[in-house]
Amino acid sequence: MSQKKICFPPIGVIHSEHTETASTPIQPVYAPSCTGTVEVFPEYAEGLDDLDGFSHIYLIYHLDRAGEPRLKVKPFLQDVERGVFATRAPCRPNGIGLSIVRLIRREGAVLYVQGLDVLDGTPLLDIKPYVSRFDCVQTDRNGWQDEVNEEDAQVLGKRNYR
Repeated sequence: MSQKKICFPPIGVIHSEHTETASTPIQPVYAPSCTGTVEVFPEYAEGLDDLDGFSHIYLIYHLDRAGEPRLKVKPFLQDVERGVFATRAPCRPNGIGLSIVRLIRREGAVLYVQGLDVLDGTPLLDIKPYVSRFDCVQTDRNGWQDEVNEEDAQVLGKRNYR
């Protein structure tokens, strides 16, 4: 099977207070007070109609500053190497990021969001509404994450964020 390149142009830009990876929380759950905006380019703004009826949205973005892809990584809070696809590490073969954030409000082509764990200036690829009817799944196993001490994660997951 031949491999075709897939190209996705950004539909907008994510703006946040995060300018350095080292002080950016590792997941939205560790960034509840982090706010920012999602600027959707004018040619895509009409696609935002009806989005403000949802409390949460998925942001799908390009991890443009993730560095070289690796297949084995040491995830944050772990000293053991894991397969990159069993982690949320940014150094992936296809640098695609995913965050669920709270949608505070929409003003034209700008979305105001909360719980943002994304670097400022990150290219936005897509937005999808979070729908608890479809997206809330009870799990019966969480892989190596079950080994992570939640108290440590709550402190260390914020990294150096205030």
